[in-house]
Amino acid sequence: MSDEPNFDRVARVYRWAEYASLGPLLQRTRTHFLSQLADRRNALVLGDGDGRFLARLMRVNPELCATAVDTSAEMLRRLRRRCGDKTRLRTLQASALEVEVPRGVDLVVTHFFLDCLPQVDVEALVQRIAAKTEPGTLWLLSDFAVPERAVVGWLSRLYIRALYLAFGVLTGLRVRSLPDPQSALRRAAFTCIARHEKLRGLLYTEIWQQQ
Repeated sequence: MSDEPNFDRVARVYRWAEYASLGPLLQRTRTHFLSQLADRRNALVLGDGDGRFLARLMRVNPELCATAVDTSAEMLRRLRRRCGDKTRLRTLQASALEVEVPRGVDLVVTHFFLDCLPQVDVEALVQRIAAKTEPGTLWLLSDFAVPERAVVGWLSRLYIRALYLAFGVLTGLRVRSLPDPQSALRRAAFTCIARHEKLRGLLYTEIWQQQ
């Protein structure tokens, strides 16, 4: 039996479950830096779910081609339907840890995806992608975090723990704690050039640039 979580089970309700928990804030976090991606030409998008971010990105950047990778066939089906232009889109049903990095990638996108991986896999993924990309490549990252403020941090830990428990039951996800993608990106010679937070730091999005 595969150890991969099965997100086909939640694809149909993914968008509405997201809105039920935090309204539009997750999508606003994903799209906060869209205007800074207008010069990108070749994106590798890992675990974009039902494709709401990638569809927006392809609309605001009509020169962009993208490779979208997901283990869920149903998520990819919804992503293809939402993105529309098949001439600029390639989809792969595969593990991000195993997929071949396309040539010429100048943008990597991981929105609320790395939190599904243990730290050792995040390190391996970042290193493998960095070995195939060039200086100037951007990595757009969005995820959850536990703020340092006492009360907000306590509430955030409860919320994140509940999310992990729910996705564990619904998809078979085994990860139970947030990784540290920032340390992995720094070790791979990426530098954070922009950061934006919502809900006092529970949600964040960052742009990292390869040096």
